[in-house]
Amino acid sequence: MGGCGGLRCAHLVVPSRKRGPVDLFDDSPLALPNAELELHAHWLDRPTADHWLAELSAQTPWQQPHVQIYGRQLPVPRLVAWYGDAEAAYRYSGLSHQPLPWTPLLEQIRAQVVAAVGQPLNGVLLNYYRDGQDSMGWHSDDEAELGVNPLIASLNLGGTRRFDLRRKGQSRIEHSLPLQHGSLLVMRGPTQHHWQHQVAKTRSLCAPRLNLTFRLIKPSP
Repeated sequence: MGGCGGLRCAHLVVPSRKRGPVDLFDDSPLALPNAELELHAHWLDRPTADHWLAELSAQTPWQQPHVQIYGRQLPVPRLVAWYGDAEAAYRYSGLSHQPLPWTPLLEQIRAQVVAAVGQPLNGVLLNYYRDGQDSMGWHSDDEAELGVNPLIASLNLGGTRRFDLRRKGQSRIEHSLPLQHGSLLVMRGPTQHHWQHQVAKTRSLCAPRLNLTFRLIKPSP
C-alpha cells in the first residue's frame, strides 16, 4: 500500500511476524507522559487486510456530513459511517450519530479486536480517506459518553497515513506514527485527557485509507 508522508509512558509495540491477529508483542517505550499507546504494526496478515478493505469500501453506506465552522456549513473532509449496538448513539464535532446495525463482517472484526484489547466495545466509527486531501483535525476522543480513561482501538486499512500527537494546549507535534495497512493502534488510560491527535492533509500521493475506531459508549446516567 502507498505511503504518505504517576506518569504513564506510551509504548510502541513491535509485533512478531506471525500471520493473522496477534496478541503477544515486544514493547519498546515512547516517552509520552500521561499516555498509554500500543501500535501493533502487523496486526493483520496481508490477505485478510486486503479482503476487509475491499469489502468495507464497497459495502459501507458512506456519508459526508456538514459541520458548522465560523457560521459556515462545511463538509467533513472524509467519508464516515457509524455502526454499533442499539444503545450506542454517539455525538462528536456537533454531530449526532445513531448506529447502523452490525454487519456480519463488522461483527467478525469487532470480535477479533475485543479479543486483542481485552475490553468490550459496542460501537465503531468508520472513516474513509479518499486521498491525501481528506483529513482529521486535531481532537481528543474525550466525549462524555466515552467515560473516564476510554479505550480507543484504531484499525487501519489501505494507504499509510501519518498520525500526529501533541499535548493539549500546545501547538508542537511531539510524536508521529505511520499507520500502515493492517496495523492496530490502541489508546487507553489517560491518553485522551492529556493528548490530541490528527491525520493531516498531505500533498503526497496516497492510496485510499479506511480507518475503524472501536470504542465503548457508556449509557447515559
